[in-house]
Amino acid sequence: MRVAVAIFILTFLLVNTGVCQSVKSFTTAKPEEAGLSATRLQHIDRMVEEQVATGAIPGAVAIIVRDGKIVHHKAYGYSDTEKKILLKKDDIFRIASQSKAITALAVMMLWEEGKFLLDDPLSKYIPEFRNPKVVKTFNARDTSYTTEPAKSEITIRQLLTHSSGIDYAAIGSSEFVALYAKAGVPSGIGNNNDVLADKMKILGGLPLKTHPGERWLYGLNSDVLGYLVEVLSGMPFDEFLRKRIFDPLTMKDTYFYLPKEKHGRLVPLYQGRDGKVVSMSGKPYDNVDPDYPKSAGKYFSGGAGLSSTVEDYAKFLQLFLNGGQFNGVRLLSRKTVELMLTDQQIPNQSVGLGFGLETESNDYRSPVSKGSFSWGGAFNTHYWADPQERLIGLIYTNIYQAPQWGIGEKFKALTYQGIVD
Repeated sequence: MRVAVAIFILTFLLVNTGVCQSVKSFTTAKPEEAGLSATRLQHIDRMVEEQVATGAIPGAVAIIVRDGKIVHHKAYGYSDTEKKILLKKDDIFRIASQSKAITALAVMMLWEEGKFLLDDPLSKYIPEFRNPKVVKTFNARDTSYTTEPAKSEITIRQLLTHSSGIDYAAIGSSEFVALYAKAGVPSGIGNNNDVLADKMKILGGLPLKTHPGERWLYGLNSDVLGYLVEVLSGMPFDEFLRKRIFDPLTMKDTYFYLPKEKHGRLVPLYQGRDGKVVSMSGKPYDNVDPDYPKSAGKYFSGGAGLSSTVEDYAKFLQLFLNGGQFNGVRLLSRKTVELMLTDQQIPNQSVGLGFGLETESNDYRSPVSKGSFSWGGAFNTHYWADPQERLIGLIYTNIYQAPQWGIGEKFKALTYQGIVD
């Protein structure tokens, strides 16, 4: 998956189609009832089963939804290869950066309530970000640096479009990985004992990599937005997501930290090593405990912290295909969805409001329709939604530094070849 910006682009016609709006909740159907061929979709089975058989992946769960009908939902291979525990369709995976799109939804729900304006300075709500500075020189030997005043304050729009100038801990540029580590600012995955508010206030006092609005930079923006949700709503971020998004959409298996009765459904984390997949040994990065979803954590990372199932996340994607409503409830207005799907014209990039759904422009190298949106997570989870085909697809494994990242693109191609209407 190429690292690119998320763009939400959807035409007014697609947002307003009766087909999309009619999807109230998911039903299960045969592929032929939704214009796909069960026989042709068997190519998916063969592809995934071959990867399991060769040890390229321990297992995977895949789902295809068209017109609100679940036409393919299967588990392949193993959750635990050593214990020979088979994967189940409702097993729970760490979804990492797929958390970002959910955070953007939460922020825009508060925007609809008049809690802020998109071009408000962030410091109006989180004063620690007032008068930002930008790194001018950096000494890698001792992490010392000089700064210059930023040309402007960070705005909430810039956080949503990853153009604030904030870099990423653990996976960002080498100088900022070192700078954030020295200050104790985490990447957001598995930092169970930290408190989001504390770390975001520290981040506010650190310099930026680039001037706000200057260019797109993948960074801790969504974690800042998670804390902003806490400030504006007066609720812990996890509580806001549960009450305002997960419960209304019946996303019953999506959490930062799983309840004990669901610990057994968390898929073990594997890692790629020398082209093979092996059990995770040690910690992947940023001192992360691989079993962080089982802890009683209190750090609610809007950029990377959630775990979920393929069906839960499909419901989230259907919300956008429906123009802001699903399961009989409306979380966003049609006009807000249109706004989120509008290019914000960041220099050198096409960026929409709300990171986490990378839009396909369809340059005729892919079967996806123009306006389809997609993203994934660091542990080899993949998804996309195609408004023109009223189609959603997800395939999840849980592998760090996966040698077979292309499974997402293969699954996508084999889904489209199954369309026969």
